[in-house]
Amino acid sequence: MKIRLAFAYMFIVLFLCFIVVTPRESFGSGFAIFTQDASAMGMAASVIAHSNSPSSIFFNPALINGLKGTQVEFGTTLISPTRKLISDATDSTFNTGSELFYPSAFYVTHRFNDRISMGMGVFNSFGLGTDWGDSWEGRYLATDSSLTVFAFNPVVSVKATDRLSLAAGIDILTLDVTLEKKLNLGIFPDADQKFKGDGNGVGYNLGILFDLTKDVSLGASYRSRIKTEIEGTVQHTLPAGSEPFVGPLFPDAHATTELTLPLQFQFGVAYKGIRRLVLEAGLHYEGWSSFKEQRITFSQPVAGFTSVVTPKNWKDSRFYSAGADYRLNDSVSLLGGYLFSQNAIPQETFEPAIPDSDLQVVSVGTELRLKSLAFGLSYGYEIIKDRRKQNSLDDNPMDGVVNPLTSANGLYKGNIHLVGISLTCSF
Repeated sequence: MKIRLAFAYMFIVLFLCFIVVTPRESFGSGFAIFTQDASAMGMAASVIAHSNSPSSIFFNPALINGLKGTQVEFGTTLISPTRKLISDATDSTFNTGSELFYPSAFYVTHRFNDRISMGMGVFNSFGLGTDWGDSWEGRYLATDSSLTVFAFNPVVSVKATDRLSLAAGIDILTLDVTLEKKLNLGIFPDADQKFKGDGNGVGYNLGILFDLTKDVSLGASYRSRIKTEIEGTVQHTLPAGSEPFVGPLFPDAHATTELTLPLQFQFGVAYKGIRRLVLEAGLHYEGWSSFKEQRITFSQPVAGFTSVVTPKNWKDSRFYSAGADYRLNDSVSLLGGYLFSQNAIPQETFEPAIPDSDLQVVSVGTELRLKSLAFGLSYGYEIIKDRRKQNSLDDNPMDGVVNPLTSANGLYKGNIHLVGISLTCSF
């Protein structure tokens, strides 16, 4: 028992060490994160209708009724993205900075009896990190953008009948956002603009699991749309030697904005009729049409404006997944999965801060079990479809004239390497 308690304390300490990192979007569209568990990633998130992991709190909390006793899990995903632009205007190539992200998750579940289980999850449900540097062609659109979202998600699951489990939880979010770009001052050197703010919001999540037969299970989960109010500051750094009249045009000011995070619906069908093998196929839906615009309101005029509105008009998106879990023996499982995701961003508002595109993920992994411990390890390769930016977003999108040297129009290419690690201890 002392060893198990030591593992539990170790998980908590590790989680607190990782909690300050900036996550990167992965799987899903927009900036949603679905790399919440190594074994789940090995199956390309095809774990809505079956699972033996506390991470079911995220994927489908109705599944935690199948977990015995008390279980604690800590996991992280190492994410190494590569993005580049081949410019239409100059044929030059611009690359994002070399970065390593590691969004992390912590889960604990407890089964009170055969009917009632409870759990708590803390994880990065959304995130963004894109750094193009200060001298690239699209510096007036974005240089460094980051969004860190933490979800605190207590859930309760009830086994209503021998075949049916139901679950519900509260989704409490806290977020920090930083948006940086350059300002074009014409004949003068560029100025820097930085918006930094934080906010929070509350929603809910639901889950259902139905055993259609002893070999076929149906699972579904839902996360509500969450509206967040963000407050912060907009800061300006003017170039040395600027004319005296320039400074008053760009004051530092209090700033507010809103961000509505989308509803998420997931459905899965699992088949367990083949000895040692579990197969699952899933549909995942994200309601990104809630993201219609980005409006930042200032407490005093900046360049003569009290607010800046950037249209988004994103659209709802889906991704489809399939995964397999083959148990070699009681100690070792082999995992594999495939996922295809539609992007949510229309051509007219596609921009480099969130260079989203259709993508595919191929993943493999393993789960090793030794008595009360389970170790998950997986690898995924995210193939991002090439996408061309051909719109009017540039250093001044409100003038109706496209400046080819500042629009960052061209071909965007990229890929992402993912390594998932998780450790679970059962009590």
